[in-house]
Amino acid sequence: MYGDRFGGGYEAPVKVGERYRVRIESLGKGGDGIAKIKGFVIFVPNTKVGDEVEVVINSVKRRFAFAEVI
Repeated sequence: MYGDRFGGGYEAPVKVGERYRVRIESLGKGGDGIAKIKGFVIFVPNTKVGDEVEVVINSVKRRFAFAEVI
């Protein structure tokens, strides 16, 4: 898990603009696919469980990131 209860944390293992090949493991509440890179959650819209896609990271937050399929 990234971050701790005191607001401190670790550097995310991904950065905006980086590309990865990921496998969608589950779906979030909003229907976005969820993949993980080194345990860090990546939300990928317009995907379904089992998809293997190449993505580019477009936003990184403290505990998760957003990516889009390329």
